[in-house]
Amino acid sequence: MITNLLAKLGRFVLGIFASVGRFGIFSWQILSRLAGSGVRNVIAQIHFIGNYSLLIIGVSGLFVGFVLGLQGYYVLVSYGSEEALGVLVALSLVRELGPVVTALLFAGRAGTALTAEIGLMRSGEQLAAMEMMGVDPFRRVLAPRFIGGFISMPILALIFSAVGIIGAWIVGVGLIGTDSGAFWSQMQAAVDVQHDIVNGFVKSVVFGVAVTLIALYQGYASRPTPDGVAHATTTTVVVSSLLVLGLDFMMTAWMFTTV
Repeated sequence: MITNLLAKLGRFVLGIFASVGRFGIFSWQILSRLAGSGVRNVIAQIHFIGNYSLLIIGVSGLFVGFVLGLQGYYVLVSYGSEEALGVLVALSLVRELGPVVTALLFAGRAGTALTAEIGLMRSGEQLAAMEMMGVDPFRRVLAPRFIGGFISMPILALIFSAVGIIGAWIVGVGLIGTDSGAFWSQMQAAVDVQHDIVNGFVKSVVFGVAVTLIALYQGYASRPTPDGVAHATTTTVVVSSLLVLGLDFMMTAWMFTTV
């Protein structure tokens, strides 16, 4: 019984190492073929990935800003610091909620779409047909989608944060009555471009690379069946979400623990 348990544990650990190795090789194959992806293909993928995700990002950012403005006011007013509402909202969005929530929504919307698209091309043997015709599917299909996700994710995160700040202003100033001048002036004085905005931007770039690579890998490695594609899309959301949260903790500990 102990021997069987150790054997199962060993197979599980070896399977994890094998999956990580395959993912590393796949990622290198994409990164080594970024040149020559084609400007038109990249623009089309930015439109597909970014533009079609814009609505859910904007609406989500607005409502997150509403909630932050409301809850932040209730917390700060008990300490007589409701004028600091703009600082609380801006730092929460720029440092954490903007990149993280955008990455989670990006994985659920664009990541699953990429996995399903590549998985269907895999099951329909379109990628194999391209290889038979001498066309590199990594350069023609996968690399433009990676670049599209890499560019779209930081832009969407900035839009999410900006819309969230506007939403908090609507609630805090328009509905509750906080002083508008204090809202904006304290925000401008407290938010540092390099320490807050740039670090949040770096987070969104890292999240975009991670989510896009996982989505493409799951689609490329999926079983060529409807059930296999469905399982791959689910795995994309689960793995991407966990990886984003783990990376967020490590990057926050590295970026913001020393001021």
